[in-house]
Amino acid sequence: MRIPLSAPDITERDIEAVARVLRSGSLSLGPQLEEFERGIREYVGSAHAVAVNSGTSGLHLAMRALGIGEGDEVIVPSFTFVAVANAVCFERAVPVFVEVDSETLCLDPTIVEAAISPRTRAIIMVHTFGCPADVAAILDIAKRHKLFVIEDACEALGAEIDGRKVGALGDVGVFAFYPNKQMTTGEGGMVVTGNPEIAATVRSLRNQGRRDPQEWLQHEEIGYSFRLTDIQCALGSEQLKRIDSILRRREAVAESYHRRLRGNPNLILPPLRLPRRRISWFVYVIRLAEGFTREDRDWIMQQMQKRGIGCGRYFAPIHLQPAYSDIAFRKTDLAFTEHIGERTLALPFFNRLADEQVAEVVTTLLGLLRKARLR
Repeated sequence: MRIPLSAPDITERDIEAVARVLRSGSLSLGPQLEEFERGIREYVGSAHAVAVNSGTSGLHLAMRALGIGEGDEVIVPSFTFVAVANAVCFERAVPVFVEVDSETLCLDPTIVEAAISPRTRAIIMVHTFGCPADVAAILDIAKRHKLFVIEDACEALGAEIDGRKVGALGDVGVFAFYPNKQMTTGEGGMVVTGNPEIAATVRSLRNQGRRDPQEWLQHEEIGYSFRLTDIQCALGSEQLKRIDSILRRREAVAESYHRRLRGNPNLILPPLRLPRRRISWFVYVIRLAEGFTREDRDWIMQQMQKRGIGCGRYFAPIHLQPAYSDIAFRKTDLAFTEHIGERTLALPFFNRLADEQVAEVVTTLLGLLRKARLR
């Protein structure tokens, strides 16, 4: 693609940081791991941070550390990445799919409470596309019903509510550093929590159930190989040093799109700003207005790709995925989720996207929208 959907932002300093680790010979469970965990812990304001090999692994370990198991129910959105529900299924628990808010596309608190049953143990609150969910309302519901709250902040590093970073507001938070994220370690994730017992359990589980790192062949529980290498941690630490400038640049790209697309009756744009919240822009996802169909969306996406412009649908509802056709789950009425799942389109979005590239994307999109109306 001439203009890709996403692209990692790698500098010479990043490359040199990785090279130093390679020269050191300490490639795993070394000083770079500790440095990266400390950096994330201080940045988000959490007492504990445990690096893992992906956001999916982080969600899985959060479930296990909270003791959620077979037959337990966990409330999740269906309009999100499939890893959220997969983490529930890994522990043989039951996902309960709940509708999302029409503005933020995060869990709708007014519907969450009605979905709670005697078997509900937790809520996974996703900060969708980097937009903070209604944390206060969901935490209040969880407190009244004695439920755990897992914050899926995999798309939301740096997002804030009332000046506090998301991820550190529930019982456990999870971040991810895949190459399309705000910052990257190639593959990787981080579990944050204020609870030392949860942190110790996650730390053990990521390393084959070892509680004492000095006792390499002593395994206290059934664990996993979910470690993050020092090579990746060095990259993460270097990128974290410039996270503020990264977020400002991504805000500028979102503003550029908004300025060019606002007022178009064929589109519903994401909110540029929300009261008391700071959005950490992960992707820029538009919705086609009423009158357009899934076929229109797919045609526009294909035509843009033919012109060398990357784009993609975000998200196909999880409860409609083939992988979930034989999975036991509960759900509320998901009419809105299904509606937007057919009309969302992610436009190219990354740190170094130039303003002239944004202009080309917008010009191409608007032309295709007009043609789609005439098809």
